[in-house]
Amino acid sequence: MKTRPKQECIRIYSCVVHWESSTVCLCLRRQSHPAEQFKMTSESADGNCLAWAASDPSGLLSPYKFSRRALGSDDVSLNITHCGVCYADVVCTRNKFGDSKYPLVPGHEIAGIVKEVGSNVRRFKVGDHVGVGTYVNSCRDCEYCNDGLEVHCVRGAVFTFNGVDVDGTVTKGGYSSHIVVHERYCFKIPDNYPLASAAPLLCAGITVYTPMMRHKMNQPGKSLGVIGLGGLGHLAVKFGNAFGLRVTVFSTSISKKEEALNLLGADKFVVSSDEQQMMALSKSLDFIIDTASGDHPFDPYLSLLKTAGVLVLVGGPSEVKFSPGNILMGMRTVSGSVAGGTKDTQEMLDFCAAHGIHPEIEVIPIQYANEALERLIKKDVKYRFVIDIENSLK
Repeated sequence: MKTRPKQECIRIYSCVVHWESSTVCLCLRRQSHPAEQFKMTSESADGNCLAWAASDPSGLLSPYKFSRRALGSDDVSLNITHCGVCYADVVCTRNKFGDSKYPLVPGHEIAGIVKEVGSNVRRFKVGDHVGVGTYVNSCRDCEYCNDGLEVHCVRGAVFTFNGVDVDGTVTKGGYSSHIVVHERYCFKIPDNYPLASAAPLLCAGITVYTPMMRHKMNQPGKSLGVIGLGGLGHLAVKFGNAFGLRVTVFSTSISKKEEALNLLGADKFVVSSDEQQMMALSKSLDFIIDTASGDHPFDPYLSLLKTAGVLVLVGGPSEVKFSPGNILMGMRTVSGSVAGGTKDTQEMLDFCAAHGIHPEIEVIPIQYANEALERLIKKDVKYRFVIDIENSLK
């Protein structure tokens, strides 16, 4: 085994999963990293970045100015054109987990255009379309980082906002004019793919794409159930269609039937509270992706899986309860997933561009961000807000 010299360690944060009322959100806890593994510089002092930030647990966003760190040799600096609005923005701006560090600039679904690159950068050039997702650093040395699964870094990924980077600075997200990120955590957005559409893929998209690929939900002719039809669920339906799956949407609201079938292209729509509709699908599904935010029973859905079927949880109920017999007798699997690594993220972006997969979005100016967060809490969005940073943040 390779030995390392004794190193000074800097305290940063590692991932802990908490359940919140809309989707899986990431919280942080302290953990050590060897300082030499990161080449990060401190923030400069010229107030070079415009943003909107929350200053207290009310979560109210208002204009804010701060300084991004200077460009490092391995860094990419990009002008942000668009940023998706995720429920994590609500959780952190309102200090739901008690760890928010104010002023807090949210946003981890970032799309933009490269304005400058460091001397060692080879993957990107000025003018390229680039995305940044839920994390901006990791140890780059553990088994998961080496496999392109940096979000599961043993020593903890550094999250795009409200995280603490190795230089001790608090990370600030995409509700801002530009960002500086190590090239490893940047993703090439194909030139023919709209930047506004790319933004939600960096969290919502990759959160459903990753488990679909891991559990081989890309086999044409197989059957997929999607529980919940929000920001994550509608993208699971679109991916399922692109993979050639037979897609059934489950929702508590009959009002979503027309859009599920006609806009998103699902094959079936089932009102999950209708016992007869549910019983008619007994042991018929190969896979289920559960994106539902509220508490709900699991046994009725597990009974819909075929033998060796898989249910993946990406939503955030406060608890998960099911009868052991429902997985023992059917040899079924219950799994979980959050976001994805750099390898899967780039693959997903390329796949979406090649197959014409676009999230359903509502583009808004930054000045509407507070109203958007309130509407998001009420689930009043179809199906993802995207902030037009380029044309509204002045």
